Amino acid sequence: MNLDTDHPPRIEDLISPENELEQQILADPQWLEGAWWGKPRWGHPEGAVVYHIQEVLDNIDRLNPNPEIRKNLRLIALTHDNFKHLEHKGSPRDWSKHHAMFARTFAEKYNIETHVLDVIELHDEAYYAWRIYHKNGNKEEGSARLEQLIKRLNGKIQLFYLFFKCDTQTGDKTQEPVHWFESTVKGIQLTKF
Repeated sequence: MNLDTDHPPRIEDLISPENELEQQILADPQWLEGAWWGKPRWGHPEGAVVYHIQEVLDNIDRLNPNPEIRKNLRLIALTHDNFKHLEHKGSPRDWSKHHAMFARTFAEKYNIETHVLDVIELHDEAYYAWRIYHKNGNKEEGSARLEQLIKRLNGKIQLFYLFFKCDTQTGDKTQEPVHWFESTVKGIQLTKF
């Protein structure tokens, strides 16, 4: 869906909040600014972030998790990419100004549980580990980055995996990182939707 900048739709017409916390997030001016940012690009042919969020939320619906997991996945989906417009793009990369760090800081003001904040912050880490391992051919560094992610998630790897799958099965993203993750990480319950 392309954004008509003269007559943009209302957020509530695109995303139906399921609770008071989601309503607060969708009304936050910081969140709204990021939601409308973006043009079609590789991995995100939908353009504006809000349309990507819609796709991730649709995947969560297809996944049909229990209510607690659903609530957490939706919070991650609503915030994970909303601060790409603030991200540092220079070289060397300033990882403290990565969109996921901005998203975590934003979500912290809503008293979201730490393990959910961790997934928001780390949501791209499995992709980066895969890219280092496969694209750059540095298996040792890629494996180490994946192990660091698993350790940092401190037992919440299943929540991360479910979000990673919902996020990656959108737009025109390659599915190779998810397949690699599923074949490499032990102890996750594989899912299809």
